[in-house]
Amino acid sequence: MSKLADTNKKIEETVVGTYKKIEDTVVAGYKKVEDSFVETFLKKDGETVEEAKERLKNV
Repeated sequence: MSKLADTNKKIEETVVGTYKKIEDTVVAGYKKVEDSFVETFLKKDGETVEEAKERLKNV
């Protein structure tokens, strides 16, 4: 490959890798907020967060 193509490939890998890290961080943060909301407002006594989410899916 040419030097320009190699440089573009490195830039591409860096941008895509950085985007993926940001995406993973945002999704993890959302899941944390979602779990907290379910636990605080939607969970019944003796029920886990996962059980509450499953129950709500079937409503």
